[in-house]
Amino acid sequence: MPKDTFFNLPDDKRERIIEAAIDEFAQRSFHDARVTAITNQAEIAKGSFYQYFEDKKDLFKHIIEIAVGKKIEYVNQDMMQNMQDYGFFQLLRELYLSGVRFAKEHPRLVAIGMQLLSNQELYYEVFGTHAEKSYAFYEDLLRKGMADGELDPAIDIVLASRLLTMFNYALVDFVYEDGKVDLDDMAIIDKMLYIVENGIKRR
Repeated sequence: MPKDTFFNLPDDKRERIIEAAIDEFAQRSFHDARVTAITNQAEIAKGSFYQYFEDKKDLFKHIIEIAVGKKIEYVNQDMMQNMQDYGFFQLLRELYLSGVRFAKEHPRLVAIGMQLLSNQELYYEVFGTHAEKSYAFYEDLLRKGMADGELDPAIDIVLASRLLTMFNYALVDFVYEDGKVDLDDMAIIDKMLYIVENGIKRR
């Protein structure tokens, strides 16, 4: 968590530091990211950096907090109003669409998240609590689907919640590169949902 001195900075200076950090972490892995590059772009002294953050990881965690907060805003905007009216697979489609829209509008944050996924040790340290929230969200969604009679009650909810989370990352990786949400992206989401709903076994 950043120090109070960071939050006491003027908004424009705080934003410069955040933008510089996002640029650096989006281009390089956590271990290769350079504090010097961040301070140079943000136009602050390197010594000042340690008045605002304990270390590079402290800043990185703050950037992840920002990314998670923005993602939640998208999910809430797209899903909460439909929670009672939509069935499980409709809600899942809206959830995946909100993830794709977030990715296309915030490609640097997605790049940081993808790099984090490739570093399992750092992922569990930095993103562990957020991952648990994501799993819990899917678990609630799965329980609702079971209560509504849409889903097989024999499904392992814990395992399914983790698989659905990873499907979300897979969809983002497929479709965010061209910078816009379009019908092709919706087709990919629907193909993924077909597999989730029907499986891969020939019937």
